[in-house]
Amino acid sequence: MRAHDSATAPTTIAVTTAPVAPAATSPAPGPAAAPAPSAARAGRQGVLLAALGVVAFSLTFPSTVWGLESFGPWSLVAVRSVLAALVAGAFLLAGRVPPPDRRHLPGLAVVAGGVVIGFPLLTTLALRTSTTSHAAVVVGLLPLTTAVLAALRTGRRPSRAFWAAAVAGAAVVLAFTVQQSGGALSAGDLYLFGALLVCAAGYTEGGRLARLMPGWQVVGWALVLCLPLTLPASAAALALEPVRLTAHGVVGLVWVAAGSTFFGLYVWYRGMAAIGIPRASQLQLAQPLLTLVWAVLVLGESLPAAAPLAAVGVLVCIAATQRAKD
Repeated sequence: MRAHDSATAPTTIAVTTAPVAPAATSPAPGPAAAPAPSAARAGRQGVLLAALGVVAFSLTFPSTVWGLESFGPWSLVAVRSVLAALVAGAFLLAGRVPPPDRRHLPGLAVVAGGVVIGFPLLTTLALRTSTTSHAAVVVGLLPLTTAVLAALRTGRRPSRAFWAAAVAGAAVVLAFTVQQSGGALSAGDLYLFGALLVCAAGYTEGGRLARLMPGWQVVGWALVLCLPLTLPASAAALALEPVRLTAHGVVGLVWVAAGSTFFGLYVWYRGMAAIGIPRASQLQLAQPLLTLVWAVLVLGESLPAAAPLAAVGVLVCIAATQRAKD
C-alpha cells in the first residue's frame, strides 16, 4: 500500500497557448504524452473498489458470530478496534504520514464514532438475540439512509430516477425483513436501527474526507484517534467478560479487525471518493444478500425461500441507481 493513493477524482489542467506568428515553424514532434485516465475508467475503478468494500462488509456479521464464541460483545468490539488501529498505525508510520489538519478532526471524530465504535458495538449487541440473516436484511436499509444523510450534508441532489430506484431497493429489503420476521420486529432491531444512523453518518463524513485526503488515511486516523478510548475499554472488558479461545473465535476477531474494519473501509472510502457517496451507497443493497450466502456457507443457517426473489429485485435497483445521473 502506498502512502498516497488516488482517492480523489482526476482534475483537468487548463493550458493556455500563446498565439503563433504566421512565419513560425512548428516544433519537431516529440514523444506523445501519456493520456490522462478517462472519467469512465475512474468510474469503473470506483465501482470496483466500492464493491470490494461491500464484499468485505458482507462477511462482518458471520465473523462477529464466530468472534462471540470466544469473546463477550464489549470485549470483541474493543479488541477489534485496537487491533485495527495497530494495523492502521503501522501503515501510517511506514508512510511517514503527517497528522491530519485540525480542520479535519471533527469529521474524523464522526467517522470514528460511527463506523469504528458505534456500528460494531450496536450490531454486536443485536447479534446476541438476532440471527445473522435477520440482521443482514435490516441493515440493508443502510444505502438509503446514507444517501439521505449525504444529500443533507453535502447539498448534492441526485435525480428523481436515482431516488425512485433507491426507495424501491429499500422497499424490497424492508418487505423481505417483515416477511421473514412475521410482521413483528425483534428486540435487536432497535440496536440495528441505531446502527444504521451512526454508520450512515460515518460513511457520509468519510466519503467527504476521502476527497481531501487518501481514503486509507481517513480510516487510519479514525482508528488511531479511538485508541485512548479503546485501549482501556479492552482491558476493562477482558477483565469482566469470560474469554474462551477457539479457532472460530480467533478467525472471527482477526477478520472483523483487519478485514472489515481496515481493508473494507479503505477500499470503500476510495470507491465513494471516485463515484460519489449516493451512488456508492446503493452498491450496499447487495450486502444483505451476500451476508445471507455467507450465513448458509459459514454458519449453516437456512436460506429463506424469499431470498432469490429479493436478490433479483435488489440487483435491478442497483443497476438503476448506477445508470441514474446526479
